[in-house]
Amino acid sequence: MKKILDYFSIDGAVGGNQEWFKNVVMYIGGCAAATACDCCIYLALHKNMKHLYPFDIAHLTREDYIRFSMKMKPYLKPRVNGVSKTYLFREGFEKYLEDVGEKRIIIEEMQGTEDAGSAADFIKKHIDSGFPVPYLMLRHKKEYYKDFVWHWFLCYGYEEREDGMWITVATYGEKSTFRLADLWDTGYEERGGLVGLKIDR
Repeated sequence: MKKILDYFSIDGAVGGNQEWFKNVVMYIGGCAAATACDCCIYLALHKNMKHLYPFDIAHLTREDYIRFSMKMKPYLKPRVNGVSKTYLFREGFEKYLEDVGEKRIIIEEMQGTEDAGSAADFIKKHIDSGFPVPYLMLRHKKEYYKDFVWHWFLCYGYEEREDGMWITVATYGEKSTFRLADLWDTGYEERGGLVGLKIDR
């Protein structure tokens, strides 16, 4: 079983890129805002929610993405310990959605303390419904994941293989693929988690 959502690109990048941000604070700690921006662009493109993106959705540009990130900044602003809890992301994103008049989206959370099988089910359910999944990882004992430490990124695909589920994620304008069980088992007690989006019918 495999499903990869029809993601978007901006100036050749896979989704947006936090490293484009000219604001120093956002460049360092704007991953939650960037993840929310990418969610909005995806929903505008594929769920007919064009009001979530304040610029021309038919012509995505790096400049507009940077401007959009600064609109998102007050809702998911970088802070000393980062947006380090799923509820902080949910509350900030819900406030943005409310301010742009979107009342149909329901936001669910799943904590990193759940097992990897439950995480796989959560990701599969939401991607099968056509929604990417914001993913928060805090620390990880494996050096391999150093670029994803204390970081929000967006999962937009999965593939069930013999050795378990692999997920496809976007961050820093690039695509990466990881074995979920390995990524999920960080080796630390303090965990991140997942955020799921759905439309209230």
